[in-house]
Amino acid sequence: MSVSTVPAVLRPLDLLGGWTIEGVNSLGRFGAFLGGAVGAMVTPPLKFWAFVDRINFIGFRSLLIILLTGAFTGMVLGLQIFLTLSRFGSEAFLGPAVALSLIRELGPVLAALMVTGRAGSALTAELGIMRITEQIDALEVMALSPMRYLVAPSIFAGILTFPLMTAIFDVLGIFGGYLVGVELLGLSPGTYFGEMQTFVDFADIALGFWKSVSFGVIVTWVCAYKGFHVGHGAEGVARATTQAVVLSSVLILVWDYFIGSVW
Repeated sequence: MSVSTVPAVLRPLDLLGGWTIEGVNSLGRFGAFLGGAVGAMVTPPLKFWAFVDRINFIGFRSLLIILLTGAFTGMVLGLQIFLTLSRFGSEAFLGPAVALSLIRELGPVLAALMVTGRAGSALTAELGIMRITEQIDALEVMALSPMRYLVAPSIFAGILTFPLMTAIFDVLGIFGGYLVGVELLGLSPGTYFGEMQTFVDFADIALGFWKSVSFGVIVTWVCAYKGFHVGHGAEGVARATTQAVVLSSVLILVWDYFIGSVW
């Protein structure tokens, strides 16, 4: 029944039903795409050089932005947390406050958002251009699986590189907090690292690790899906790239809250 034949009173419900059906269909398509990618990942042989290329594409080329944002995030945290703790005479807890903020929350989330903006958008644009220029169709005509050659290496590389980049982000952030708290504001180095060792345990590190792994799957999955299902022409690629970055960023924040609340 079209909207024009629906009574005016029922039109909001009709629109809501249409949006719900479209949402469920989209979830099904996303799930089927991920299932196909996982199937390609666990089915030998692994395309090793494609995997290495994706590591370079997603991880190594994002290293500079991770270094810069990690260092300055730690410096900002060190400054603001020191000023807050000094009001209560608790400056000695600057080290664990900076470390816990980075390891449990800011490190995985900010690193994932930075990589989404740089590598995720590029991944969507690359696959989108391959789609509109019929390169993906050519692979299918030659009986070669695009999932095996294009998507599975990207997701596998995301699972490997996101935790490594998060670890680099955390280390640089802690060092940035050290520069501000110790070198600039005069806190004792022993106090900074000693209290950190006391309050930070393995469960905090494990939480940050699993967050980064899940973010690696989310970003590569969403960006690859959007690249595979672009519209026509340059406008379709641009729209898909924007949608991939926005949706990945929102899912990162939603999943971050969920996994943090149940951990």
